[in-house]
Amino acid sequence: MQIFTQIADIKTALDFLKKENLSIGFVPTMGALHVGHLSLIEKAKTENDIVVCSIFVNPVQFNNKEDFDKYPVQDDVDIELLKKNACDILFIPTVKEMYPEAPNENFSFGQLENVMEGAFRPGHFNGVAIVVKKLFEIIKPDKAYFGEKDFQQLMIILALVKQFNLDIEIVLCAIIREPDGLALSSRNVRLTEHQRAIAPQIYALLKNCVEHSVIASVAEVKEEFILKISAISEFKLDYFEIADENSLQPISSWEDSKSPRAFAAIFMDNVRLIDNMKIFCNFAKS
Repeated sequence: MQIFTQIADIKTALDFLKKENLSIGFVPTMGALHVGHLSLIEKAKTENDIVVCSIFVNPVQFNNKEDFDKYPVQDDVDIELLKKNACDILFIPTVKEMYPEAPNENFSFGQLENVMEGAFRPGHFNGVAIVVKKLFEIIKPDKAYFGEKDFQQLMIILALVKQFNLDIEIVLCAIIREPDGLALSSRNVRLTEHQRAIAPQIYALLKNCVEHSVIASVAEVKEEFILKISAISEFKLDYFEIADENSLQPISSWEDSKSPRAFAAIFMDNVRLIDNMKIFCNFAKS
């Protein structure tokens, strides 16, 4: 595996590969790699000649400095994992390399950015767009791979690609979960043993939403989830929403969407966990 820290160097290497007509699959990450990330590497490997991974903890997408400071960093471990999982090229730049000057771009994604994560983390998606667009300009991949756990982010990235007419295929990959259902996340390592034992309740309650949607209204499903989350003292609900997965706009009736999805963000002390699940309600099935 080749490792690059400088933008000019990786662009030169990738330009050579592109002249050889080799396809490039790209997996951008913030490190602290887990099985979910590695599944993206594996999928990219099956669909491309060359797999590029980036590790960069992007400061401009954190609206909470404490969250940025505590974000897990394990570069040496990550490098070994990537080597063992057939990654061809790793790009691991410094903040100064990515942002020699403070970035000041402002993007607009309309209604996609004003709900859920956008409402509770102001500026987050602008920071995501800044770094993803820059990485796309550096790597120029044929395909880029993202997990559905950050579903709203996926919609933002799809909008970014469309807005700037980027010649990149965005590949959506299913959420990878622990055997007990907890969605894999780099933040999971910050959970205490006690918190880790309780955290899978988020998945269980999302599953209950899907099952309950067959006989209950949107309002009833939301009310039940919120009540059950509130009954668990270790959880502090940031938000729970049922929205159309394409527009991300909240729905009040199952007839409002052919593809509803439940979205949740929950704190366990200072660790924020997010998850989502598609709802196959009666209307959506018809």
